[in-house]
Amino acid sequence: MNRLFGSAPKGPKPTLTSAISNLDSRISSFDVKIASLNAELSGYQSKMSKMREGPGKAALKSKALKVLQRRKQYESQRDQLQSQVWNMEQAQTMQDNLAGVMTTVDAMKTTQKELKKQYGKVDLDKIERMQDEMADLMDVGNEINETLSRGYEVPDDVDEAELDAELELLGAEMEMEGAGMEAGGVPDFMRDEVPEFIDEPPETNSKVQEVAR
Repeated sequence: MNRLFGSAPKGPKPTLTSAISNLDSRISSFDVKIASLNAELSGYQSKMSKMREGPGKAALKSKALKVLQRRKQYESQRDQLQSQVWNMEQAQTMQDNLAGVMTTVDAMKTTQKELKKQYGKVDLDKIERMQDEMADLMDVGNEINETLSRGYEVPDDVDEAELDAELELLGAEMEMEGAGMEAGGVPDFMRDEVPEFIDEPPETNSKVQEVAR
């Protein structure tokens, strides 16, 4: 049988994409033919519009009728191919959507397996113990900070009589300092630091002029 009729060609099976591309090429060829027939009909119509009724015009009309019949055949075949293309495009869209769904499902399965592996390595008891240890360490840190921030030799209570005496003493010291400044113009605590040459008379203008020369 194979010797008589031959065997089916062994090659890649056609896909929807290749089938749609093939039909699109055929539809384009029909469009070219239909455009050519329309141009031919336009020529006949232009000639007949200038002719009177008679055998010549009737002959042109017969030719135009045949061209119109051929155009209708091509248009019918083109419409059938376009319907086939539309159906295949819908099927391809469904196929692409299904492929996307399967890819998503596979990714979810892989993620689920990885999560199970990772969560299987987690010990909740260890995490709870670690949290308790962290809380204890935080308490110890707070106690250390409180200890370091504690003041030294600071009395807890202040006696009001002691405060009044301290204020009177400060007021007396301020009065003495004011009296000292009125007498000599310089406070007592700064008199020892004033240099002796501060009261020397300034240099005369003649010396300044000599230096300038």
